[in-house]
Amino acid sequence: MTAKQSIRGAFAEASSFLTQCGVMEPQRNAQLLLEHVLGLSSTAYYMALPELFPEEFITAWEDAVTRKAAGEPAQYIIGEQEFYGLLFTVTPSVLIPRPETELLVEAILQQAERLWPGRTVASANRDVATAAGTNELAPLVASEPLVVADIGTGSGAIAVTLASQASGLRVYASDISPEALRVAERNAARHGAAVAFREGNLLAPFAGMALDILVSNPPYIPADTIAGLQREVRDFEPRLALDGGEDGLWPYRIMIEQIDLLEAPPRIIGFELGMGQAMDVADMLRQAGHWSEIIIVPDLAGIDRHVIGVDSLFEL
Repeated sequence: MTAKQSIRGAFAEASSFLTQCGVMEPQRNAQLLLEHVLGLSSTAYYMALPELFPEEFITAWEDAVTRKAAGEPAQYIIGEQEFYGLLFTVTPSVLIPRPETELLVEAILQQAERLWPGRTVASANRDVATAAGTNELAPLVASEPLVVADIGTGSGAIAVTLASQASGLRVYASDISPEALRVAERNAARHGAAVAFREGNLLAPFAGMALDILVSNPPYIPADTIAGLQREVRDFEPRLALDGGEDGLWPYRIMIEQIDLLEAPPRIIGFELGMGQAMDVADMLRQAGHWSEIIIVPDLAGIDRHVIGVDSLFEL
């Protein structure tokens, strides 16, 4: 960067450089990186713009801008991403949480409250077992919470948010990646969320369990289209969290087949999916025959983004 310039000047210089490098939203990225490097809130950032750029931060600033110019997502450079009003630690081992996934959390909470009025906020034993070598929640108490499993949890955004938003949920989460699970565990601890984590592929870690709710944002990008994704996604986010097989639908097929591993089908099942996949996944749920209602939820852009199966005819 040019020596002896203001923070506003550093912003303008970086924005221009990122534009030349083909970075999307160059001004937004420059601001995010400046706030991170200088340790400023958004309000403090605007107030500091006329000030001289601190020399002790020049090296860190130039490194951050260089990484962003090469395509690295700002969230990995900063090390966190906001989701549902909470800040989550993110690393290249996990997919960066997206705003549309917040709608999946909302849909799950709405359907749970519809089926079990008052249960999602019921008082329950939320302590994590402390026995050596275990990673399980404490035994159920008399007012049993609803049992939820988040499959392919990644950063833990869905599981941690559900546990934080609804005290009447007993939340489990799984991932095939041990590195992702370590990030998710950090996020659960960061927010004081009681989530029990299990390593394994899709529903296999929950064989024999009784689940009330199953939720998943699995890999859904068709393998042969990954090369055409934006470089920020293609070159930096984990392929394991992107590749959904030949047509992008194999995780859904496997999970629906694995329902038989559970003690009984969950009364609510919710999936996030890619553009154009909603009808296929909805048909899979209908053919499985476990859910009396199939609900398709669009995202804010109007794209059918989530499919929810609800067994509303179940009698206790």
